[in-house]
Amino acid sequence: MSNIASTTVDGVAGREGASAASKEHPSSFEPGTFMFLVALSLFGAIIAIQLLTTLGVTPNTSIIGALVAMILARLPLQFFARFRSVHVQNLAQSTISAATFGAANSLLLPIGIPFLFGRPDLIMPMFIGVSLAMLLDGYLLYRMFGTNVFPATGTWPPGVAAAEAIKAGDEGGSQAKLLGLGIALGALGSWFKIPMSAFGTAFIGNIWALAMFGVGLLLRGYTQPLFGLDISKLYIPHGVMVGAGLVALFQVVALIRGKKRVAAETQSTLQANAEKTSQKAIIGSLKLGSLGYIGLALLIALGGGLYSDMSPGMLLAFVLYAAFAAFVHELIVGLAAMHSGWFPAFAVALITLVIGLLIGFPPVALAMLCGFSVATGPAFADMGYDLKAGYMLRGNGADMAFEMNGRRQQLFAALIAFVVAIPVVLLTYNGYFLQGLVPPVAKVYVATIKAGVSADIAKALLIWAIPGALIQLLGGSKRQLGVLLATGLLIFNAKAGWAVMVGIALRLLIVRFAGDKARNQMEVFAAGVIAGDALFGFFNSLLATKPAGK
Repeated sequence: MSNIASTTVDGVAGREGASAASKEHPSSFEPGTFMFLVALSLFGAIIAIQLLTTLGVTPNTSIIGALVAMILARLPLQFFARFRSVHVQNLAQSTISAATFGAANSLLLPIGIPFLFGRPDLIMPMFIGVSLAMLLDGYLLYRMFGTNVFPATGTWPPGVAAAEAIKAGDEGGSQAKLLGLGIALGALGSWFKIPMSAFGTAFIGNIWALAMFGVGLLLRGYTQPLFGLDISKLYIPHGVMVGAGLVALFQVVALIRGKKRVAAETQSTLQANAEKTSQKAIIGSLKLGSLGYIGLALLIALGGGLYSDMSPGMLLAFVLYAAFAAFVHELIVGLAAMHSGWFPAFAVALITLVIGLLIGFPPVALAMLCGFSVATGPAFADMGYDLKAGYMLRGNGADMAFEMNGRRQQLFAALIAFVVAIPVVLLTYNGYFLQGLVPPVAKVYVATIKAGVSADIAKALLIWAIPGALIQLLGGSKRQLGVLLATGLLIFNAKAGWAVMVGIALRLLIVRFAGDKARNQMEVFAAGVIAGDALFGFFNSLLATKPAGK
């Protein structure tokens, strides 16, 4: 294996993982487990397509997979005994969430764009390109997870929620009761239309990053009713994200260079080897991602016949920009997801589309660009959530040989889901589209392409990119203040802003009076709140689709 896993196991963690020979992680390809994962993938993909086309949302199904495995484990048959393993349950939640986000966000949404654009002949080239992009997306996060850019110790709130739910179900006791209380509160709050996942995340993530996220949500929610300004129509959130995103990209490069210097000058041999391993994984992933997305952008351009509408120079510019936009979209979505549990995938894709309009690409090329960009990111972020859950369940890296084997099995579980999702979408999309059931956000992209842009939009992007860049620069790579502020500004949900702020205030009060000893209990409770919100949202969404299915 060419990524961080091989070097870490052989080098840094050689002695720590000495006992791993007698401890093997369950395989995703064991026949009984494999059949279960395939069944979960089918269920997740079908549910995702239904919900995205009827409600315009993709629910977090991660905890559903774990719960199904827990229920099966209680059946008095030897065949189901395998599901008592928390690691098999982790594979289950990894599979169903990968199938959900893969089928809906990475596959169905992108092909809805050329359909609405009146070019059904471009659906297949788009489908082939985004299918490969989805596979590359998940693999890149697998390679980069545990590095300085996307550390295993990062927040990844939905992953924490899934892990705590699985652990509580396995251990029981006071932790299970605390988790259950959180689940009940999360479901109850969700019933009253309160975004409880935002509330729960406030107890887990970086306070500075989440505070900026909350500020962004509140500004977006109240600037229009209080001041009569629609900051979205003024392209303020988009400009802030452009500036913050570019600085974030440079911070990733600086982080790699800085860690390399520190490892060489000040650290012990063991620490230096760990840093070099992390650098190798990041640099290798950046190279693989760059080349991969350039190849896929070229494939989409040639398959869509874009060469007939553009000069050779413009075609080259399109391929390079599409690859760059897809890669930056992936990094921004991943950073936002790691810090807040929310990722503005749809909005960031809209930003890349607007910039493409300013560059002057023809409409058909813009449709293909937008589909390709929006396909990258969701599978990347979702893989981070799942690997975080696995990391916690495997002991937070105490046995690195076992940890790396577990990550590999989770990658296989996600790939199984992706491979199942591809034919499911291919066989069903036409029936949905012919009924007018197309992902709503695809209509926004097509309308934007047809409307075009003006000099005022370009001016707004440039002006608001400056404060976005400055805030991101001041916060540094660990806090991601600019990216999180822009994420909040792009999401119209003032209630979520209040939920984040109230959660942060309660967290500070608890730490003030109970000290750090309450941190674990606080995180377990918060994980339950996030899980309860996800469960209620999932089943409520299923009920809400009934009228649409008539």
